[in-house]
Amino acid sequence: MTQPGIPNEFTLSTTCYGSRLKTIEDQAFAAVAMGFRRIELGLLDAPVKLNGFEDSRRETGIAVRSIVTGCLDPRSEHMSGTKLGSLSEDQREMAVNSLRRHVRLAQRYQCPVVIVRGCEVEDKALQEESERLRARLIREGPTDEAKEAVRDLVTRVQRKGQRQVEHLCRSLHTVMQEHPETRIAIEPGDSFLDLLNFQAVGWVLDDLERRGLAYWHDTGRIHLRERAGLPAQGQWLDAYAPRMVGVHLQDAAEGVAEMPPGSGQVDFKLVSNYVPSSAERVLEINSRHGRAEILAAVQFLVDAKF
Repeated sequence: MTQPGIPNEFTLSTTCYGSRLKTIEDQAFAAVAMGFRRIELGLLDAPVKLNGFEDSRRETGIAVRSIVTGCLDPRSEHMSGTKLGSLSEDQREMAVNSLRRHVRLAQRYQCPVVIVRGCEVEDKALQEESERLRARLIREGPTDEAKEAVRDLVTRVQRKGQRQVEHLCRSLHTVMQEHPETRIAIEPGDSFLDLLNFQAVGWVLDDLERRGLAYWHDTGRIHLRERAGLPAQGQWLDAYAPRMVGVHLQDAAEGVAEMPPGSGQVDFKLVSNYVPSSAERVLEINSRHGRAEILAAVQFLVDAKF
């Protein structure tokens, strides 16, 4: 078993703390006490203030390796950073300004990557249909009929969201042109309404390849998509691993993600075969799991050759 304080090569997302630790200093020292030397500023219901973090960095040597857009704001279903592809010009401008704030924060802490995720198609009818499908999957499980319904919905989301994908590309281009020194990575979610579905991720990466846009993988959320009948983990990795700069390591099972690696159904040996050696490996699990589960997850990942 990995012991507290023994250094490991993984990054710990502050999402793992939830509301347990109220200051960034406490989060940094707790990470170091568990053996982490790298953290990600992740999403929280109530973000902590970053005052005093410079002293913590100097004292512990901890580094910020990735920042999720939205970490500066309270976690909500529709954070401004997720509206980069909105049909509303005002919403897009707010989202671009939010992304700029996160890029400036990354530069302040010498953090190399800012992650963008959570962009959804804006269509009330499709949203209601998605919610009904989610409820059906929970009630009936991933039957063949339910999977076919999910695939049909995602196909229509892809068609309906084409204009929003174009807006997303323009928004990303604007910020990347202003701040070429900071890498931006796009990450798909598990929502059926996600603009960044399997095909769209390829379009966006190709469109902004010259600007250095990268891919960020998520083991748990991709597993949930696969379980619902969408492209499998291996398909995502086959297609996008060459452009991957990081991965969120979490397990998933029975419609639930953000589980400690080793406690669900994700094939981490498969994932480890694809993840580039230079990619950031971020442990991102739900805050209901504590220190013991985090350390056990680290040991599991080490045994899985991560």
